Amino acid sequence: MADPLILKKYANRRIYDPEKSAYITLSQVADYIRGGRQVRIEDANTKEDVTAFILTQIVLEQAKKKNALLPVPLLHLIIQYGDNLLGEFFDKYFHQTFQNFVSHKQAMDSQFKQWLEMGMNMSKMAQKSFTETNPFQSFFTSFGDRKKEDKEKE
Repeated sequence: MADPLILKKYANRRIYDPEKSAYITLSQVADYIRGGRQVRIEDANTKEDVTAFILTQIVLEQAKKKNALLPVPLLHLIIQYGDNLLGEFFDKYFHQTFQNFVSHKQAMDSQFKQWLEMGMNMSKMAQKSFTETNPFQSFFTSFGDRKKEDKEKE
């Protein structure tokens, strides 16, 4: 995996991107991540890694727009057990569980797309098949030809 993009967070809550030589917003940081880019965010003065804090802030901003992110009972558990029980869960299991979910969803989406494409191809093949293998095709063709000949005689 490529080295993460190192961003600098200043005391005024601004985030500096050295690649662009410009300050960027939380939304732009989220866009980097959505694009597959790994980021590391350091406090500009102390060099402390504040990535988790900033990414949590991004998630909370997105949740604020939708008025919910996690179910209320889960939020109660997070507050109740804090770093003890849930910290261990998130460190050991949540990441892998979420990765498995994303992989499974992508596989199912791909399979469903293949089924739809196969169905579309089958319907085209079926239409062609019905017109070519219709046992009454010769009857209707000859009947149509007779009508055509009758019109030409008139």
